[in-house]
Amino acid sequence: MVLWSYPPTAKQLAVTIGFCLTGASLMAAGAYLSLVNVGPQQERAKARSQYVKDRLRKMLDD
Repeated sequence: MVLWSYPPTAKQLAVTIGFCLTGASLMAAGAYLSLVNVGPQQERAKARSQYVKDRLRKMLDD
C-alpha cells in the first residue's frame, strides 16, 4: 500500500507533526478541564434536583 505518490518534504513533515502535537495538546487540555469541573457540575446538578423535588413536594402538599 502506497501512502503518498511522492515523499513529503522535511517542512511538510514538520508541519504535520506540529499539527498533530497541537491537536493532542488541545485534547489533553480539554480532558483536564473536563475532569477538573466534574465535581462542581455534579454539585449543581444535585442542587437543581433537590430544588425540583422540594418544589414539587411543596406544590403537592398544598
